[in-house]
Amino acid sequence: MSEYIHAALLLHSAKQEITEDRIKAIMRAAGIEPDEARIKVLVSSLSKVNIDEVLSAPLAVGPVAQAAPAAQQAPAEKKEEKKEEKPAEEMAGLGALFE
Repeated sequence: MSEYIHAALLLHSAKQEITEDRIKAIMRAAGIEPDEARIKVLVSSLSKVNIDEVLSAPLAVGPVAQAAPAAQQAPAEKKEEKKEEKPAEEMAGLGALFE
């Protein structure tokens, strides 16, 4: 489905109207056999959306967005701890070569 969305975004960036025929043409030019049903659903859905507004909007809003940075920091801290442990393990392995 992403190739259909990319075709629609290509038309939007070229300031062209997003129509079924134009999306079909892009799909065929890319060597993809267009799926009529997917194209109809996409064009119908996009007719109700202001694409510029969606593209300029923040990705996440509200409590979920505030919780996301904290969730992303926790794994990073774990990775740092693992990095500290690895050199000691590697040194122990190298030390075994000289015993």
